[in-house]
Amino acid sequence: MRQLTFRLKPNQLLKEEIEKRAQDIRAGVLLAIVGSLENANLRMAGATSGNQVVKNFKGPFEIVAGTGTISQDGCHIHISVSDKEGKVIGGHLKDGCKIITTAEIVLGVFDDVSYKRVYDKDTGFKELTSE
Repeated sequence: MRQLTFRLKPNQLLKEEIEKRAQDIRAGVLLAIVGSLENANLRMAGATSGNQVVKNFKGPFEIVAGTGTISQDGCHIHISVSDKEGKVIGGHLKDGCKIITTAEIVLGVFDDVSYKRVYDKDTGFKELTSE
């Protein structure tokens, strides 16, 4: 495994920037993520292909945790963020989450496998497979 470490700057978009860097990654994992967000766009738990609740929370927020699978075929990332009172919310990361000051991100990259996303009729989503 090798690593890819990068920092995002104010006004960059979190998910979109991770996906840009994933263009050459066949298989990877989100190892670490810390930083701050102006807003958090999250898909909430219990989503089905026909019923997805996406909420836009207004910050400021600190990113306190994140995990996910990364590949050029699609990224699946969950994050947790805390507000000024320390209350934590989390969910499936969606587009449009703007960085306030920074986001430091470390990806682990696997060169001996490829992740693909294949439609699963049972879930209604593209799900992870590996080759």
